[in-house]
Amino acid sequence: MARALRKLGHDIRDARRRRRIPVAILAQRASISRMTLNKVEKGQPGVSAGTYATVLFALGMADRLADVADPRHDSVGLALEEERLPERIRLSRRKKPRKPGTM
Repeated sequence: MARALRKLGHDIRDARRRRRIPVAILAQRASISRMTLNKVEKGQPGVSAGTYATVLFALGMADRLADVADPRHDSVGLALEEERLPERIRLSRRKKPRKPGTM
């Protein structure tokens, strides 16, 4: 997990630098301190997920958050789901309606 957060932090830093946004300006846009933004860019696990999301929003990258747990990218979940698929699908037998008065 630490490696994934570090990568996210470095990617955020690179996105900020590509956009030529100073730390102070991005921190202000995300309503966080420069120190917190520094922690985000280092990928520190103590920073809340909401703060990472806010910074991504300030960079115009919030739409990427929707893909984080997208089922299309969940190979383990898809494999487990496929294991539970039935081998055959049968039509259920419907009982014939009974005539009134008989059992």
